[in-house]
Amino acid sequence: MTVGVLVVGLSGFGFLAVVGNTLSSTEAVAVTGLYMIITIVGPGLFYSVEQETSRLVSSGLAGGVNPATGLRRVAVLSLLLSGAAVVVVLALSPLLVSRNFGGHTSFMAWLVLGIFAGAAIYFVRGALAGYGEFGTYSVTLIVEGAARLVPCLALAVIGSANQNLFGLLFAAGALVAALPAISRLRTRVRTFEPAGTMDSVEAVHDAQRFGRIAMSLALLATATLLTQLVSNLAPLLVSAKMVDQPAVASAFNFAFVLSRVPLLLYGPVQSMMMPGLTAATVRGDHAALRRTMRKALMALAVIGVPAIAGAGLIGPWAVVTFFGAEVRPPAAVMALLALSTMLLLVSLVFQPALVALGKQRTVFVAWIVGTAVLIALMALPFDPIDGAVVAQLIGPMVVVVIAGAGLLRATAPTNPAPVVTQSS
Repeated sequence: MTVGVLVVGLSGFGFLAVVGNTLSSTEAVAVTGLYMIITIVGPGLFYSVEQETSRLVSSGLAGGVNPATGLRRVAVLSLLLSGAAVVVVLALSPLLVSRNFGGHTSFMAWLVLGIFAGAAIYFVRGALAGYGEFGTYSVTLIVEGAARLVPCLALAVIGSANQNLFGLLFAAGALVAALPAISRLRTRVRTFEPAGTMDSVEAVHDAQRFGRIAMSLALLATATLLTQLVSNLAPLLVSAKMVDQPAVASAFNFAFVLSRVPLLLYGPVQSMMMPGLTAATVRGDHAALRRTMRKALMALAVIGVPAIAGAGLIGPWAVVTFFGAEVRPPAAVMALLALSTMLLLVSLVFQPALVALGKQRTVFVAWIVGTAVLIALMALPFDPIDGAVVAQLIGPMVVVVIAGAGLLRATAPTNPAPVVTQSS
């Protein structure tokens, strides 16, 4: 899993490095625009599918219930969610093409492909995580990273760099990654091996009801989409406001992406946490859940301070050296963006615990309020980059406060064990 996480994280870094060093500033802004939108829409909508699928499978195994029925229902809902997302992005296509894709209508096709690819890979990974198939899960990460980076490197080496090919390869990477996992997943679905007792059969069956899954996905999809908006909205808005300064906008976009690398690495860690958190919730073991949270927060504290310092010290040099940026971003901007990333990671530590506890509505409220604060701050008449940095700090901070308070209430020692199917 460690290798897979590193490969998929570094492949995004490498992809943008190839883009920055082989395309013009205008073309690079278009490709990074596609990169950012797929990064927002894909995980934003479909990480909820991964979380819900993992929760259904792991709670079914812990409670002695075959999760096959729940898996089929999540698959149907995921397909419906994909269709709705395509309708929305097609409606927004005039704005996206003119503001973010540099006038290239072909990028809309790559965006649609990226949406369906995201639905496939997150469903597959959620099921794999629930079954504890982290070896196969890590293979999907490696394949996704390689499918995006290796062909782009080859094109750059032979002198055939092309923004449309880069867009296609990035969008298709997730779909290619889903293929090697399908046969293993089919085997696990056909061979039901419960990992726990039959004590929670009624509650787990209730969790697999179509309406219950649909409600949970609606709350989580909204929350995770807002997670991606809060995490990644700034470069899109900066690019839209600075169309007459593409070199400055491009440098900020690269700086922003570099500061967000830890978020790319953390997604699979959440997936590894979910089965254990869900099993602890089924048992009503809040003490185990609190111990897991403490360990995760301590780990973030250990890596957070050097990461922020490193971003300020070597971040500007890395943006110019590796991405080919024509403008050097300020060290303070890099350090503050890294601090924003640490705040987002804290919120992502809280989120799987709240989902395991059935507190999807708390997650929903936290990200609704955090997103509203971020957008309001970015709408103020600041310098585009200064406003983006301030908004990216305050918005995640609001999410951390609301989610943390909800988690403390839900795991207080005096609270009774929750019913795993609640969405409150």
